[in-house]
Amino acid sequence: MTIDWNAFTPWSSLVGGALIGLSALLLLHANGRIAGISGILGGLLRPSQGDHRWRVAFVLGLVAAPLLWALVTNLPPLIIDADWPLLIIAGLLVGVSTRYGSGCTSGHGVCGVSRLSPRSLVATAAFMTSGFVTVFVARHTMGGIL
Repeated sequence: MTIDWNAFTPWSSLVGGALIGLSALLLLHANGRIAGISGILGGLLRPSQGDHRWRVAFVLGLVAAPLLWALVTNLPPLIIDADWPLLIIAGLLVGVSTRYGSGCTSGHGVCGVSRLSPRSLVATAAFMTSGFVTVFVARHTMGGIL
């Protein structure tokens, strides 16, 4: 994946980040729930009484939002420079890590850090450090595969 720095739009990025924060805040205040995607999807796989509708609405919103946005503007092309086996392994690693870490990057990074949750602060520091190290190693010791 590459970033086209000439087309970088800081204002739309700022607005997008503010909307993510606002939606997380609204979900917390309206339902008392944390907007962590893994927890929301996990709850759909093992639904409890009265807990199903808001989860379905949340996931449908995640799917519908870019589709509606595509009606207003042209979306950038989606280019994935990896083959299927690598994507499947990466997805499984993310899933296992999410269960092991008691949440995903959105739950810990957006919601947990904003609540100053010690567990989320440690988790966010850990996955950010892991990402930095992975990119450094891949770019500087493995011939720049990233």
